Amino acid sequence: MPVISQDADHQTVITTFEVIPANCDALLDVLKKACNEFVRHQPGFVGGAMHVNDAKTRIANYTQWKNRDDFHAMVRSDEMQAFNIRYNELCKSFEPILFDVVVSID
Repeated sequence: MPVISQDADHQTVITTFEVIPANCDALLDVLKKACNEFVRHQPGFVGGAMHVNDAKTRIANYTQWKNRDDFHAMVRSDEMQAFNIRYNELCKSFEPILFDVVVSID
């Protein structure tokens, strides 16, 4: 489960996908498959969540990793490259960005 805290020593990755509404559910299905069958089993994976805007034109995928190297190893794998090809077929664009939590408010 993700831990959103500046005290947590994790690497946060937020990937945003721009999608047409007709492809939103299909892309979510592929994202869930990737997470459940592959990503969650990779070394260093802490947790994740997926978010969809009300217009179904944006998906945000939030994941946390023990460190950057674990995330980069997963991204470079052949399995993830195959999922990325499918993402590109279903969305206009996607961009993973690495973040550090600097403030969290309870």
